[in-house]
Amino acid sequence: MAVTSASPHGSWSSRLAFIFAAVGSAVGLGNIWKFPYEAGEGGGGAFVLVYLLFVFGIGVPVMIAELSLGRRGRLSPPNAVRKVALEEGRHAGWAVIGWMGVIGAFLILSFYSVIAGVTLSYMVESFFGAIRDLTPGNSADHFSLIVEDGWRMVGWHALFMAITIYVVARGIKGGLEKAVMWMMPALFLILILLVVYALAVGDAGAAFRFLFEPKLED
Repeated sequence: MAVTSASPHGSWSSRLAFIFAAVGSAVGLGNIWKFPYEAGEGGGGAFVLVYLLFVFGIGVPVMIAELSLGRRGRLSPPNAVRKVALEEGRHAGWAVIGWMGVIGAFLILSFYSVIAGVTLSYMVESFFGAIRDLTPGNSADHFSLIVEDGWRMVGWHALFMAITIYVVARGIKGGLEKAVMWMMPALFLILILLVVYALAVGDAGAAFRFLFEPKLED
């Protein structure tokens, strides 16, 4: 079912594409890379429970509010909030809420693009087998070699930003939608393969206890 819109920025051709884009913006490296460690070290199941309470108590209501404003405003965040505020007889200054979202996204991009650049570097190295012999002992040294090489960091960061600008410049249907429709299924496939690999070679029982067993003393 197509999602119709009068927005000057274009519209999604399907709900699935929108859902993929929304999930892609919410699920990041932190969820895969850092969350398990932080949860296990910070209380295990107790941490996960509090996390879920915040997700459903704060995150979900905020997400619903953003979606509602977007569907009604059909404009950029500042202009959408301003439009809705004026329609409800409120002050146009509410647009500052939209600007906060824009600034927040910019700040996230400012550091996420650096991490993504490092990820691209690792991806290319993996294709050529350059990191095949990495071990837990020397992986930190290899990471240091990457981040301490200024020109290398600038180059990979610039490449990631160029890809991002290209996709965004092509608009919703020609850029974002085409990207998420193959990138999100690829992400799910990679996650499934990682889970299967971890279950095959790792200690699944210890991992589940580390992540989900409540440790209130922590």
